[in-house]
Amino acid sequence: MDDKAIFTQINALVAEEHDLRAKRAAGAIDPDEELARLRHVEASLDQCWDLLRRRDALRAAGRDPVEAKPASLTQVEGYVQ
Repeated sequence: MDDKAIFTQINALVAEEHDLRAKRAAGAIDPDEELARLRHVEASLDQCWDLLRRRDALRAAGRDPVEAKPASLTQVEGYVQ
């Protein structure tokens, strides 16, 4: 996945996050369902941002950013914000 594809994924996840919050505010989604999905979206966003940082680090080290592998959702959920 290249940087452009990662940013496209980030934009889609942010749009989904906004949609979930709007649906909850309108009472169109169960709060528990919204919370569960929102947690997954937030972890996926963390995963995308982490992958971009990994790619940048490889570039800075003179290596191919394609070598970067995404962290697991479990790993990014443990990151301190």
